[in-house]
Amino acid sequence: MTDLPAVLFVCVRNGGKSQMAAGLMRQAADDRVEVHSAGTDPGETINALSAHALAESGADISGESPKSINPELLRRVDLVVTLGRDARVDAGDTEVRNWDTDEPSARGIEGLDRMRLIRDDIAARVDDLLAELTGPSPNP
Repeated sequence: MTDLPAVLFVCVRNGGKSQMAAGLMRQAADDRVEVHSAGTDPGETINALSAHALAESGADISGESPKSINPELLRRVDLVVTLGRDARVDAGDTEVRNWDTDEPSARGIEGLDRMRLIRDDIAARVDDLLAELTGPSPNP
């Protein structure tokens, strides 16, 4: 067990948004937050465009793979964040928040441009959550 705040990011396939959130949190938190990601119905691979858009910001999720929610981990984390509208998690007494993230495809924006907008939306939310969990960054 750790004294660090622990967060589990969840989306349906665990190949895009939740992996992006976890990668961005790991990058921003600098070991001040225990970070996990999972899917309610995990896919087979990481979304290549998600990984590319994230790499542009300096975060690397290329070594990750989609995984399902571990019930033991779910009981242990301090917060579960679902991303998008479709992921549903019964986390018992653990707080669950939903980030209804930007969906550029609803505006006809696709491909890497879509992923960059999603990345930027998630990054802003990660920054806010990090500040909430740990206080101001030691490196402003």
